[in-house]
Amino acid sequence: MTDPTTGAAKRRRITMERTFDAPIEDVWELWTTKEGIESWWGPEGFTVTVQAIDLRPGGSMRYEMRATAPDIVEGMKRMGLPLVTDARLTYLEIVPHRRLAYDHVADFVPGVAAYDIATEVELFTVESGVRMVVTIDAMHDERWTEMAVKGWESQLGKAARLLAARKPTTTTSTSRAP
Repeated sequence: MTDPTTGAAKRRRITMERTFDAPIEDVWELWTTKEGIESWWGPEGFTVTVQAIDLRPGGSMRYEMRATAPDIVEGMKRMGLPLVTDARLTYLEIVPHRRLAYDHVADFVPGVAAYDIATEVELFTVESGVRMVVTIDAMHDERWTEMAVKGWESQLGKAARLLAARKPTTTTSTSRAP
């Protein structure tokens, strides 16, 4: 399919949903602060260090993603990929506690010219907490799209575990009169 305004090929969109038993403020914080992003961003076996974040339309985020797990390191080496990448994204839309939209530069694929991947994050307050809908562009081919989706699934799993761990546990004590 081609975009009639630009003549560029439109990529298919992929949507992932999660519901978290957490306050919307906690979910928003994971997406919008250095500490939040560093706590979950990146698939299992990777760490992320945010170098700069300017959370406003037209602002950007720069971060370093590093392969750390031995099996991931070996896989990256086999594919001829760097173990550390510098990444950047540009924020397009920010509606606090509701919506983020940004373009993420894919410039790490050997032999493929850099291109943008559009990402939208929508948050909805629901009875059980927060429903999050993440929509991303497919990548330049099916193999890379599949790897991207697996990476997103992994990092969204990290976010779910982090939010679940933050949830206070309540203990009920009962006492009996003698």
